[in-house]
Amino acid sequence: MLQSRLVRFAILPLAAASLVWTVPAAAQFSESYKFLESVRKKEGQEVTDQLAKGGPNLINTRDSTTGETALHIVTARRDLTWMQFLIAKGANVNARDTKGQTPLVIASNYSFAEGVDLLVAHGGKVDESNNAGETPLITAVHNRNLALVRILLKAGASPTRADNSGRSALDYAALDGKGSIYTELEDSHKTKSQSGGKPVYGPSF
Repeated sequence: MLQSRLVRFAILPLAAASLVWTVPAAAQFSESYKFLESVRKKEGQEVTDQLAKGGPNLINTRDSTTGETALHIVTARRDLTWMQFLIAKGANVNARDTKGQTPLVIASNYSFAEGVDLLVAHGGKVDESNNAGETPLITAVHNRNLALVRILLKAGASPTRADNSGRSALDYAALDGKGSIYTELEDSHKTKSQSGGKPVYGPSF
């Protein structure tokens, strides 16, 4: 009986200590979750209030499952106003989700030219790829989006940067037929003063 009581008394302080350590983590998760949910629901005032009260890293908090930041979320819904708002608040334009996608990669996936322009203007890396090595320019070629190809080339995207399969935007354009997109890429490639080194593969860090 005495031994049982002693065991209970020994466990209580450990349980209390465990609670002290877990509460801050739970509170932080709650803060992040509420922030991302407010962004998803387009609750502008709530987001503004949360950013004012929250920690300095709240703007770049990530979804625990997808790794998405608020900027990923609003880019995927092609919401230029929210993108401008979040970037002005310090959102990282080159943050990567669990698939290795930056907001610029997502904007290119959705053929969101205005979003691409905005992200590039605020430091978005044009040759940053997803986990498969697919760059925004390769995506634009796959989507046969000449306007987006031109935007990315103007921003300095490399037509010869290869994905994980070893093919570049220029290669894919050639496979698709040497049309106007191929011509744009080939002309850009010729005007760049390149040393002729080996192509770069996969995502850059």
